[in-house]
Amino acid sequence: MTLSTQISNPPIAWSAALHTLARQHEGRVAVQAAEGPMSYRSLCALAHGVARVLLEREAGAGVRVATCLPNGLGAVRAAYGVRLSGAAEVPLNWGQTIEETAWCAQVAGFEYVLTTQDRHESMTRAGLKPLVIEAIEAWPDAPTLPAVPGDAPGRLMFTSGTTGRPRAAVYTHARRWVAEQLLKATLPFRPMPGERLLLMTPFSHGASLLTFAWCDDGGDIVLLDGVDARQVLARLRHEPITAMFAPPTVLAKVLAAPDEGSGPAAPWLRCILTGTQPLPATLYRKVRERFGPVVRVTYGKAECFNPITVLPPDATEALLGGEDAPASGLDGGVCVGWPAPGVELDIRPAEAAAADERSGEIWIRAAHMSNGMLGPEGYTPHPDGWHRSGDLGHIDAQGRLVLTGRVADVIKTGGYRVNPQEIEAALSGVMAEDRLCITSIPSEYWGEIIVAVAEDPPEGWEGDAAARLSAVSRHKRPRAYLPVERLPRNAQGKVLRRAASRLVLDGFRLVDGPYPRLEPRAGKEPPAQEAGAGPRA
Repeated sequence: MTLSTQISNPPIAWSAALHTLARQHEGRVAVQAAEGPMSYRSLCALAHGVARVLLEREAGAGVRVATCLPNGLGAVRAAYGVRLSGAAEVPLNWGQTIEETAWCAQVAGFEYVLTTQDRHESMTRAGLKPLVIEAIEAWPDAPTLPAVPGDAPGRLMFTSGTTGRPRAAVYTHARRWVAEQLLKATLPFRPMPGERLLLMTPFSHGASLLTFAWCDDGGDIVLLDGVDARQVLARLRHEPITAMFAPPTVLAKVLAAPDEGSGPAAPWLRCILTGTQPLPATLYRKVRERFGPVVRVTYGKAECFNPITVLPPDATEALLGGEDAPASGLDGGVCVGWPAPGVELDIRPAEAAAADERSGEIWIRAAHMSNGMLGPEGYTPHPDGWHRSGDLGHIDAQGRLVLTGRVADVIKTGGYRVNPQEIEAALSGVMAEDRLCITSIPSEYWGEIIVAVAEDPPEGWEGDAAARLSAVSRHKRPRAYLPVERLPRNAQGKVLRRAASRLVLDGFRLVDGPYPRLEPRAGKEPPAQEAGAGPRA
């Protein structure tokens, strides 16, 4: 190993850092969840217990280990424990099917998965080796474990690829550490011991990154298992919560719930951290009316940990607070702020941006970005350290990034990224592939709603489609099945996905909310609504 390699990829002392936090904060609460509170001392002992189990099974530096857990104390101790061991954590969505888990295992190459007792049987049937988190004992007198190699794989984050099947972004432990430091450095304020951050999105994604960063300063995490709007409002009113992470779709759900309290809606709240989807100006003004001008916008991707760009609360207010604020939609452009320290952005020509001369495809390079992508074809490093984001945009006169579209037509619904090609592949055989299109329409409540549009489909196609999607996560299933006389196509005969979306909006009106539906405009037949749900893992 050369000296330059040692300097650029130093060992990461995860164990020493957690022991320091445990000694520094003793009995202070680190995480509160439905099971109760967990102190920093308990977190240290429980996480080291997970690491000991993995090391006994030779699942150390760089070995892929999956976690599949609901939001709760088990998810927190598992995530900390995997990185203490030096293994590469592969966080899986708790709601995904066993078929999707098997695909992830095939691509990432993991055998062990930390999960719950009720998932033990299904994971075993899938050929995996489940480790039940409830059965792993704490290690209260754990020694400080050796620092882990900085250049060893440290985390694999699955995302939708251009082929329609998930691929994994691969991060080394060194890049995980840099990402944590950058996230802390760009928080709107440094959390003091005991200050609370409310999290409710899946711990397998952004919630875990915020937990690591917040707890590094002795903060207190309140972790909810999903979005219960009434509970969120009650906690904000009665508990000293100083920050909350809530994507726009979550904010819409919270604001739609009746506020049954009196007095200030959130007397301690200093910041709402948001991202993952565009924030409409109309929604921002509703948030400001309820909670004040406390919204911070960021841009992040599975391939590059948050933040890529940051729009601080004062800049968000200046941009979206006025009644004449520009509409925040992809067609009009969405400002997501200035590049975070050390982040390079390059706008390169893209055919999909031809209608907007300012825009091109966004390429990203940063020290906290993934090293490369892992798919069924193997591992591919980012060329010269640059990641092709698939997003379209431009840099405005103030140096901020403005998003104007998506090259790959990825749908963002309910906090999830969904590739329509994946759904279309699952529906292969329902009818000719060039006569069925998966598209989306905008929704304030969900971000986007998935719609299946079929050209002159056969009778009973909706039931056939629903049956074929039974092995697909519920959030990937269409909310409506709409027959049309003819799908829009380009000169080469390719179906135009965005034009199909406009076709839906021209003929039907969305009744938004938790259970959205489409109502036909004059002279239109009603579409078939969401078909039955299939089993989960």
